Amino acid sequence: MSENIFLFIPNIIGYARIILNFIAFWYMTTDYVIAASCYVGSALLDAFDGHAARMFKQSTKFGAMLDQLTDRTATMCLLVALAYFYPQWMFLFQMSMTIDIASHWLHLHSSNMKGIANHKMIDLSGNPILRVYYTSKPVLFFMCAGNELFYSALYLWHFTEGPQIPLLFWSCGLWPLMFYLCLPIAVVKTGISLVHLVVASQNIGVIDVEERAKAREEHSK
Repeated sequence: MSENIFLFIPNIIGYARIILNFIAFWYMTTDYVIAASCYVGSALLDAFDGHAARMFKQSTKFGAMLDQLTDRTATMCLLVALAYFYPQWMFLFQMSMTIDIASHWLHLHSSNMKGIANHKMIDLSGNPILRVYYTSKPVLFFMCAGNELFYSALYLWHFTEGPQIPLLFWSCGLWPLMFYLCLPIAVVKTGISLVHLVVASQNIGVIDVEERAKAREEHSK
């Protein structure tokens, strides 16, 4: 009897994430409590699907792609809402979406072309920034969580400043405070995505040169 990989536990977790994201998208402009709760809930589940895949030995290419697409589309739809709430910054949100999607798409395909099943399994002799980013779990978690907190805080700030946090000489709302604290992380994360884009382009270029050289060699025989 063949396995039904679509019913593997980590993939079911992935479906739950998609449902939570759809609910978040629906309420994003009308009810920030429901939207934020579902969005954060989906993000938290993202921490469990990988553990479930390893625990139950149910890692699949479909699951990896599902996880990747869920992450990218969730962030993209949040940025669409931010562009709606902050039209004066629309260009920056559009650029952020473009860089995020293009860099991950190109890096994923360049990895597949090199025969690497998982886009995170980069060549350790490659770019040092990506090497640290993908081989240090604390760094990866810190950067991804900080980036999500940056956009989430900006979203919530549109509706409320949140509870006041007493600082040294004044108090500040939780959401603007989180926004400013996570701003450097979001900038660095965008820089890493640009490195993704450049490295992936270079890898594909190497593959193209090798294939063209091989084709010329075969043609000359």
